[in-house]
Amino acid sequence: MNQTTIKKSIECSGVGLHGGKMVHLTMRPAPEDTGVVFDIHTAQGVRRVAPNPQAVVATGLATTLGVSGNGQDASVATVEHLLAAIRGLEIDNLIIEVQGGEVPIMDGSAASFVMLLRNAGIRAQSRARRVLRIAKPISHESDGKSIRALPYDGFRVDYTIDFAHPLIGVQHMSLEVTPRTFAEVAKARTFGFLREVEYMHSKGLALGGSLDNAVVLDDYAVLNDDGLRFPDEFVRHKILDFIGDMAMLGTPLQGHFIVHCSGHALNNAFLRVLTENADIYLQEVTLDEPAAEKAARRPAVAPAHAPSHAAVHTGQPATV
Repeated sequence: MNQTTIKKSIECSGVGLHGGKMVHLTMRPAPEDTGVVFDIHTAQGVRRVAPNPQAVVATGLATTLGVSGNGQDASVATVEHLLAAIRGLEIDNLIIEVQGGEVPIMDGSAASFVMLLRNAGIRAQSRARRVLRIAKPISHESDGKSIRALPYDGFRVDYTIDFAHPLIGVQHMSLEVTPRTFAEVAKARTFGFLREVEYMHSKGLALGGSLDNAVVLDDYAVLNDDGLRFPDEFVRHKILDFIGDMAMLGTPLQGHFIVHCSGHALNNAFLRVLTENADIYLQEVTLDEPAAEKAARRPAVAPAHAPSHAAVHTGQPATV
């Protein structure tokens, strides 16, 4: 299985969740082994930051990546929905240029980013994909929230939420995340409660949040005229956030994740524990191309070869 990138550059503009101002995003193809990187445009120039757990500088409302040094700090907020789309579509290499310090919130889901990336086209590259796979069970919990990860050849999420609201309550969803199944969570929007939204606006926070880009609930009902996209849109969005937050590892992660009431902060804390103990809990795996695809591309006179297997070794996470 080879790495991928997009066929052509694409761009979009939209409101930023935090500042409420228009921001601009451009995504460009990238060579093999580049990974996903953000080029943040600032008044002092362009700073590049690659997702990794230690680069997460804030988890309030959304996940924010930052870089500092040489007297020049830069950050990009609300990256999780875009990164979820990139991981959901299994895109390995991408350069993302950000003007305005935020990724546009769009409609509060990953649907717009999926559409943009599919319109740009996805092309295979020449080098094999590398992933980091959970090597042995690991758990992390705090304040009644928890993440348990098990070894698994793929990315599977079993997610449970529990909100004391008549329209939410306990919701559970299991999903094997692939480019085909990602559509089941891509359209699920972020959500919040009216009393919290009003408080944040009064403090100058989440100025771009509105009924156009979030599901908003009062004490009894959904305030959006169009209602919910799914009866369980809330847990679907939590899975979407989880996929994006796990992309902060930098290298695609594989495992079976059993998640209870987690959020951006715990997701990042889990990744930090995972990377700090990478020699115990992570295996770097090179995904070989399926034997059938190899056979289809061989010249007719080529001798047959035995099917190959994934090469596995234990080590620190690859960096981008």
